[in-house]
Amino acid sequence: MFTRKPKNQLLTISISLAIAGLAATNSLYAQDEQVADNRMLEEVIVTANKTEQNLQEVPMSVTAMSGDDLEELRSGGNDIRFLSSRIPSLIVESDYGRVFPRFYIRGLGNTDFDLNASQPVSLIYDDIVMENPMLKGFPIFDIDRVEVLRGPQGTLFGRNTPAGIVKFDSVKPSQEKDGYAKIGFGSFGQFSFEGAVGGAINENWSARISYLHDQRDDWVKNMPGLIDPDLILVNGQAKGDGDLGEYNEDAYRIQLAYESDSFTALFNLHGRSLDGTATIFRANIIEKGSNNFVPGYDRRVVSQDGANKQTVDSTGFSAKLEWFFDNDLTLTSITGYETVEAFSRGDVEGGYGAIFLEPGIPSGPGFIPFPAQTADGIPDHGQFTQELRISKTSDKVFWQTGLFFFDETLTVESFNYNDLSDNFSGFATQRQDTTAYAIFGQAEFYINDATTITAGLRWSNDEKKYTAAVPLPPFGGAPTPPASVNPSDSNVSGNLSISYEVDDTTNIYARLARGFRAPSIQGRVLFGGEITVADSETITSIEAGFKKELWDYRARLNTAVFYYNLSDQQLTAGSGTANVNQLVNADTTVGYGFEIDLTAALAENTLLTLGMSYNHTEIQDKNLTVSPCGSNCTVLDPPGAIAGTVSIDGNSLPRAPEWMVNVILKHTIPLATANIVLSTDWAYRSEINFFLYESREFRGDALLEGGVRVAYETDKWSAGIFGRNITDQDKLIAAIDFNNLEGIVNQPRVWGVDFQYFFF
Repeated sequence: MFTRKPKNQLLTISISLAIAGLAATNSLYAQDEQVADNRMLEEVIVTANKTEQNLQEVPMSVTAMSGDDLEELRSGGNDIRFLSSRIPSLIVESDYGRVFPRFYIRGLGNTDFDLNASQPVSLIYDDIVMENPMLKGFPIFDIDRVEVLRGPQGTLFGRNTPAGIVKFDSVKPSQEKDGYAKIGFGSFGQFSFEGAVGGAINENWSARISYLHDQRDDWVKNMPGLIDPDLILVNGQAKGDGDLGEYNEDAYRIQLAYESDSFTALFNLHGRSLDGTATIFRANIIEKGSNNFVPGYDRRVVSQDGANKQTVDSTGFSAKLEWFFDNDLTLTSITGYETVEAFSRGDVEGGYGAIFLEPGIPSGPGFIPFPAQTADGIPDHGQFTQELRISKTSDKVFWQTGLFFFDETLTVESFNYNDLSDNFSGFATQRQDTTAYAIFGQAEFYINDATTITAGLRWSNDEKKYTAAVPLPPFGGAPTPPASVNPSDSNVSGNLSISYEVDDTTNIYARLARGFRAPSIQGRVLFGGEITVADSETITSIEAGFKKELWDYRARLNTAVFYYNLSDQQLTAGSGTANVNQLVNADTTVGYGFEIDLTAALAENTLLTLGMSYNHTEIQDKNLTVSPCGSNCTVLDPPGAIAGTVSIDGNSLPRAPEWMVNVILKHTIPLATANIVLSTDWAYRSEINFFLYESREFRGDALLEGGVRVAYETDKWSAGIFGRNITDQDKLIAAIDFNNLEGIVNQPRVWGVDFQYFFF
């Protein structure tokens, strides 16, 4: 990063956007020249086009967040979901707790909870695509920046990117000595340690080692049989395995870099180990006829008789090699291998007992028609990726072209339990082998000093071989023999954009992009479901943007408006009465909206970051019907043509809020030898619908969560006090609809302290 040199003239800007924090006059900046220079924003460098560029020159809607901001938002042991609503048009949620995050950009995502589910938002971690949902939850630590690329990225990146990309880049080794150690303590016995150390080995080689440990104690009291708090047995079995909410997690990253004038190499070995609690499901906490909590609801208490545990172990390796030739030609090779093993078991109906049990054995809370204690695991997985890319720079054009190969093997096991032991009563397997190829190319043509045209194409081919079987049906009967499907498809996607530099501080652009997601498979057959295959989906997106440096480079305003048309969108529909899903294709889905990113130095020591987005989504398919809830909810959609179904034509997409706003305000108080830093951050999203159909109960109210931090910082160390969800918002964030009026809630308020020491 470097500070942009001041321009000779001061631009007077009139802004019509009514954004809080911009109602300032020129007198705010009537300071001497030295003070003005101190407030100039640093240039933000991103790699959205696989080359380093100034954010203001990239012809697409991109938000970049620094590692410092990420660490502050992650305080208190937050997992990757802390990014949700803190970047315009980005939502991150999970029905699996700290693992299996599901990403949504501009309303496009996938609510499927099966372990082979594909997602339209791709996650790239240190240049490697993380395809399986269990890989996407790798912890965020020692990170340089995150970039969120909104809209189809069908030319340069990976596979299955019709909605966009979330891209993480860790801090890389360098010749400079660098290191830190950070320790933190928080509510509910939360403890964290994070550290990194790096520097030169010799004049060509350098290394960096990073490590993270997070842990927390149980914070939810489990009391099966609340009718009788002293109840020891439920249906003749010992009650559930104690209180809930704890986790213990470790992650590491070891990097080795080589650098010379003609060749660079970066090797990255990383891994994760998690042992903790799966999602805490809560039976009948929703009041019928509304989405209010029932009387007596307490976030700190549940009543379950099922076991709950979760383990994830992953390991990965990547090698990035680059050769530089005399004619400004660069050859890049990126090789990656990832593997993950996972197991997650929960009390899916969220309660204890059932109404059909023998007299005298209670059940609850509320009406529990049948117990549901299930688990899913990945005993075997391997993902290999290889990218080979050639690029060249000249005065008139920068071009790059390459090949991409993806190969993944995945085994998924599903279990059903009738009691509290580890003896399962139902068992199903899935096996999926995926092979994908791609040829891509993109060029930036510098028409003149002000105009650049970017054009790119990608040919993709995707093949899956899938088999599912039920060797042990959960309700008796003969085993279900293996059934197979082998979908495949190829597609041409790409983008075309034009950007124009109005002056030294203003860029405008327009972008047309097309994206593609290969056929997906849903084979959750343990409870009688059938294998369903969703055809490929394709998206066409139109976007226009305005990027502006303000107030002599002391503020930066980026805006974008967009419209997309998605054909054959892959959607996940529940059965309404059982723990199964099926895939369907919607004829058309449309979306439109806007995004705003603002960074402003309001004063010499005060920095404001503000983001805002509006996303309207609509399913347009008069013939598409789905099964509604099996939990006696109040359905608002009209009946479908098939008995027992409802029409979802005209509905918005699930988990897709229309409005999101995020704010970070940071103020520094200089002292003689140190600084006091005061900061606060807030994230808002409007209400969301949990499922494809609409009901009164299964909706999440608007959510506003805030954080605060007060820190004392010197050149060598810092100490801080922080709070997360400081207003202690208690909201429904997800639901299960097949058994009872069951919900999942957000995390409670957390307070904590941390201390960081810099080695060099």
